[in-house]
Amino acid sequence: MTGQTILIVDSNPDDLAFTAQVLGPEHRLAFAWSGRSVMAAVRKHKPALVLLDLDLPDMDGFAVAREIKADPETSVIPVVFVAARNSVGDEAGAFREVHGCLFKPMVPAELLACVRKQVALHQHARTEAAYREALLMLGKASHFRDDRAGRHPQRMAAYAAALAEAAGWDNAQIRLLELAAALHDIGELGVPDSIVLKPLKLDADEWETMKTHCRLGHDMLICHDAPVFKMAAAVALHHHEKWDGSGYPDRLSGTAIPEAARIVAVADVFDALTMNRPYRQAWPVDAAIATLNCAAGTHLEPRLVKLFEGILPRILEIKAEKEAVARSEDRAA
Repeated sequence: MTGQTILIVDSNPDDLAFTAQVLGPEHRLAFAWSGRSVMAAVRKHKPALVLLDLDLPDMDGFAVAREIKADPETSVIPVVFVAARNSVGDEAGAFREVHGCLFKPMVPAELLACVRKQVALHQHARTEAAYREALLMLGKASHFRDDRAGRHPQRMAAYAAALAEAAGWDNAQIRLLELAAALHDIGELGVPDSIVLKPLKLDADEWETMKTHCRLGHDMLICHDAPVFKMAAAVALHHHEKWDGSGYPDRLSGTAIPEAARIVAVADVFDALTMNRPYRQAWPVDAAIATLNCAAGTHLEPRLVKLFEGILPRILEIKAEKEAVARSEDRAA
């Protein structure tokens, strides 16, 4: 038996007994006999899957599914319909709200296979969400000293993801980049506060120390085999390289700089210019974009700057969304 709970919603005693007999040896089971009792059962048992009979005595099964999906606390739980073949009718479009359909009379092997697949997908989604949150918290930690709420990594990572999409990246790589980008300055955790938080220009020795954060971050991240850490290590090492080869730490130029790092560089510069710093106020967006254009061909890849300017409306939407969240967090603090 797994630790995962399956909620079976069925008003027919024979069908319910059949489903319980098939699934009982492998799963914990919870039951609901009516549509009105489903939400209470979902909140109580927190199932990994809901098997939902369409033919309930008090509610339409589609309406029950919509109720589950409308609640933020339960929306991620997969729902599989169980239906007689002649009961689906014209509402097949509502299947988009669920994760499949089994038809009565059910075949034990098909029932088991469906449940195993959906439970595994649900567990993967939960693990991925926790993993993502842990990485974002790690990214926030690297800026907590000079960005009180650690918001720079999240904003910049969202900008980078939008730019990667404009550059033609696929969805899986975009998700990896958004996580990796948030860790770009994690090496600053190894740089003294006296340097990271200095409100004045760094002297030559301090600047050399500050530049070590790229390799420090790379070395922190490269020991992990997961693709997100490999990408994060490359971004941490190379996000201060410049298109013309005048950056650091390896003075790479052009396409020798990993594209992920080139994308992050554009997003990082924009966010740095448009956020308040201890020594200056945030720049207007127009001034920040003008600076990006001036840096195209020297600091930044011209193609990416052009793409960034082309998606500026989306960038400003992200900026507004993040600022709204920040204001809400500040009021709650």
